[in-house]
Amino acid sequence: MDYLVSIIVPTYNACEYIQQTISSVLFQTYHNWELLIIDDCSSDNTISIVKEFAESNPRIRYFSTNQNTGSPSQPRNIGIEQAKGDYIAFLDSDDIWLPNKLEEQLTFMQKHGYDFVYSNYEKMSWDGKREQRIVKVKGSASYKDILKTNEIPCLTVLLRRELLNDVRFKSVPDEDCVCWLDILKKGYKAYNTGKVHAVYREAKQSRSSNKFKMFKERWYILRDIEKVSFISAVYYLTIYAFRGLAKYLV
Repeated sequence: MDYLVSIIVPTYNACEYIQQTISSVLFQTYHNWELLIIDDCSSDNTISIVKEFAESNPRIRYFSTNQNTGSPSQPRNIGIEQAKGDYIAFLDSDDIWLPNKLEEQLTFMQKHGYDFVYSNYEKMSWDGKREQRIVKVKGSASYKDILKTNEIPCLTVLLRRELLNDVRFKSVPDEDCVCWLDILKKGYKAYNTGKVHAVYREAKQSRSSNKFKMFKERWYILRDIEKVSFISAVYYLTIYAFRGLAKYLV
């Protein structure tokens, strides 16, 4: 395989973690990649760390927003616009990949002819403590599956560049979920490799701790963005509640 993979990393005030994130890309067993790091006007020394890596490795490219946007959507969109790869992957600046992530996912895609894949992942605490808390997600995901709950972890995604030709991240709640919906509603389907390929760092104050806000945001996605009927939205939200509880118990 000689496909170029564009890895898009939005970052903001991530000086504690960004070095580990970049290193997890450098340690990939698949080497034909470019790393696009888009800073959202950090006020710590994140930029200097990124630039130091970029100066020593031409595969690492640094970009910045004009002003802080407070969301990963615009930085990711800048990355998509600048990407040169045949495939695109996403990684947040406090998460890490396991070394065989890209190689095994590309092999899986080529073997089955898939355009969009994702994987299971491991959770670690904000201070990097790992206790083998594995999150196993659905084996495949269609548009209706994602209406029920987001089964596609962003940090594990790998997809063909063409799927994003006319799709971008929107400045809305749960922006990655909405992006997957925009892709899958065209008839595409995403597939799980069945392996653990990334490690997700839990924040000190997890977004999931505010359950009411999460339900409100999910309702907004269903009714205002996807225009789902009231009865269907209640159905999807009920499933979302039960599956969310199971996932966050891990």
